[in-house]
Order: sequence, then structure tokens, then C-alpha cells
Amino acid sequence: MGLFSFIKEAGEKLFGGSDAHAAAPSDDLNVKAAQAIANYINTQNLGVSNLQVQFDGSQGKVTVQGVAPTQTAKEKVTLCCGNVANVQSVDNLMSVTNPEPEAQYHDVVRGDTLSAISKKYYGDANKYNTIFEANKPMLSNPDKIYPGQKLRIPAL
Repeated sequence: MGLFSFIKEAGEKLFGGSDAHAAAPSDDLNVKAAQAIANYINTQNLGVSNLQVQFDGSQGKVTVQGVAPTQTAKEKVTLCCGNVANVQSVDNLMSVTNPEPEAQYHDVVRGDTLSAISKKYYGDANKYNTIFEANKPMLSNPDKIYPGQKLRIPAL
């Protein structure tokens, strides 16, 4: 799956702002940030086992390990980690119990809508719900996406 890049300033604010990305954050702050991200992943009920999250605040990097039941769950874990403020990259080292083809990703820009993104990837604006469903539970409403957010675009 590799290393994924994210926009550092965009995303859920799960842990302390400027402290989390100071030039030399303490190990304690990194551990607290990793715990906040792990808790966020667990609240998404993705069925992940043996979850381990590490955060390096000086690089804005999350490394995540564990076992995901599906490729979809693994990809959603990547999004859970990356769509958090102060995270710039995610290295997802998880294994998958039931492998599937990987999805594409889209970085939301100003003016994007799920319909427009659907038109771009599927040629049909009415398939926006496929993208919405693929990004649940991180997305709670198809009208609430924001610039800098990264979305899964599953194959049809």
C-alpha cells in the first residue's frame, strides 16, 4: 500500500495543535497523539485487530500496524489516520485477512462535491453515493467534505 501523503493543516482535531508538530515534540506528546488516533480508529468499528499506532510529531507521520478484515477496512484506517490535523503522511503496514483490489484516492479541493468527484471517476454524477458509502463512517453527510480531505474511490 505504501506511504500516503496528506495535507497537514486539514482534518479532525484529535490532539493538541502547535505542541503536536513542534520541532522536537516530547515522546509523551507523540504517545498521546498515537493514542488519540488509535481511539478514533476504534470508534469507526472497522473490525481491526492488534492495532498499533505510532506518531512522529516532528515529521507529522503516523505508522499503523495490525490486521484488517478487508482491504476496505485497511484503506479506511489509512484515511482515519491521515484525515487528522497535524498528520502529513501515513505508513500503513497492516495485513489483510481477505485481500481485495486497492481503491483509488482523491484529494478534495475547494469547490469539489461528491457528485463532481463521481463524474470524474465514474462518468456519472449520480454514483456519488458509492463514494459516500466507501468513506463512511468518517463521512457522516455527503454534503460535508472539505478541502484537503482524502477520499477512497472504490472500483465499480
